Amino acid sequence: MQMSEGVEWALHSCLNLAWVEEGTAVKATRLAAFYDLPAAYLNKQLQALVRAGILTSATGPRGGFRLARDPRDITLLDVVDAIEGGQDAFRCQEILRKGPGGRADVDYRKVCAVSQAMRRAEAAWRRELGGQTLAALKEQVESRQPRTPEMTRRRIANL
Repeated sequence: MQMSEGVEWALHSCLNLAWVEEGTAVKATRLAAFYDLPAAYLNKQLQALVRAGILTSATGPRGGFRLARDPRDITLLDVVDAIEGGQDAFRCQEILRKGPGGRADVDYRKVCAVSQAMRRAEAAWRRELGGQTLAALKEQVESRQPRTPEMTRRRIANL
């Protein structure tokens, strides 16, 4: 499974928004400039986060994006699903139905060992992402690099 670069961009943007002063909105162009990303493409990712209720946005001179929820209430899975969609990564096509002994009346998505194994693996992956919050990721970064919040606020302000 391969996720789009938009997931990485969205996660870093959410982290950066978690470090700006509360109530401060940041324009997509500033968030994009932070990592030299294409602003139009990042804006599409940010709009997907707005639709998912992760960010809010406002227009105008003081407009921009901000977190819609506390970082403790935003999981990595929330962000992945907002960007990639919530569809299953593995989609059983029930090819056993067309193989030797295949039957039209059997739901092979439920009885196929391959399908079951893939669904278990995906469920574990989703549980892991769902169990990690933006707040925990933020704390991890801050413990490794304590100057990151201040440096982020300063850089965003000066872009």
